[in-house]
Amino acid sequence: MNPEFENLYQALSKVDGFIYPNEIELSWSILIVLYPFITGLVAGAFILASLERVFNVKSLKPTYVIALLTSFAFLLVATMPLIFHLGQPLRAWEIMITPHLTSAMAIFGFVYLWYLMIVLLLEIWFDYRYDLVLWARESSGFKKWMYKALALGSDDISPKSLKLDSKLGYIVTVLGIPSAFLLHGYVGFIFGSIKANPWWSTVMMPIIFLFSAMVSGIALVMVLFIVINYVRKQKIDMLCLDTIAKYLFYIIIIDFTMESLDQIHRFYEAEESFEIISLLMSGHLKFTLLVMQIGIGMLLPLATLGILQFYKPKETLRKTLYLITGILVLIGIFFMRWNVVIGGQLFSKSFLGFTSFKLSLIGSEGFLMASIWLIVPFFILAFLLWIFPPWKKTPVDH
Repeated sequence: MNPEFENLYQALSKVDGFIYPNEIELSWSILIVLYPFITGLVAGAFILASLERVFNVKSLKPTYVIALLTSFAFLLVATMPLIFHLGQPLRAWEIMITPHLTSAMAIFGFVYLWYLMIVLLLEIWFDYRYDLVLWARESSGFKKWMYKALALGSDDISPKSLKLDSKLGYIVTVLGIPSAFLLHGYVGFIFGSIKANPWWSTVMMPIIFLFSAMVSGIALVMVLFIVINYVRKQKIDMLCLDTIAKYLFYIIIIDFTMESLDQIHRFYEAEESFEIISLLMSGHLKFTLLVMQIGIGMLLPLATLGILQFYKPKETLRKTLYLITGILVLIGIFFMRWNVVIGGQLFSKSFLGFTSFKLSLIGSEGFLMASIWLIVPFFILAFLLWIFPPWKKTPVDH
């Protein structure tokens, strides 16, 4: 077969109904799915940390530092999927030094730098400054100089300075809460403001992204808390774990309600796009939406956590159920991002046809590349836990 006809045949084999020629290939692939997924983990983990610091939920204290470092580790990788998706990745840094307000995408430079440089770095530094000074005094060789450098030459650990650290850290955390909402809410705003795409264009999109971010971040910290204690062979604080599960249960209820409200609103309005969206949900997204996102990632964890709120089995069983539930929630939120990003590109703007998407194994937009950017934050987190071990922190009465 002539190569030109073969390419045309392969392209048309992906088409169902009538679509415009420029809609055969999807512009955004799995790397763009990872971007809102990772930023959601960042925001959600920080919100969990703020529950202990700002809202004084003392039972969550064992997870405070873990949640903070998790948020920081994933934030460092949040831009990588976008950078590797670009045709000119070496120019990606320019968005950090020349942000402007004329584009929802370009404003990311402001949001990212504010959250990374002002919020997370300062909060971690204020929380660890006392320990960095002590570790610099107790260590020798490379670690001594590393901790001294991280302490920025500070060696004042008087009660007055520690009280100032606590006060400034509290202020930064309070500023970080709306910043976390801004970081991920703006991602939802980008999709929700695209009027040409009825699957994305809804005022509920930023709200849905925010609550799903809290769900995913809390679930991730719950999983990490269990795994870290298991690796260190330490007894898990079950009061802390039960509290995390309780908040996860509440947030899932709100998230499920928001998403259901959005769908009910679509059904009630029944605009000209209603038929194509109905076909999308019952056809191309049937498995990823109904099974993976709603069934496995939402209803099953909701039922499990609901039962565990009233019935408390033995600790071993509870830990296992919490671990499995957390993983299922993360899978469900990932497929929620998949359904938004990929699903919104599967139907034509003519409302008369569909294209299909097949994820490749290798390549810059393949499964392996996406897996790398999902795994890297865990290595960064492991390194951060080595430098800033929460279990070696000195308790200080501020």
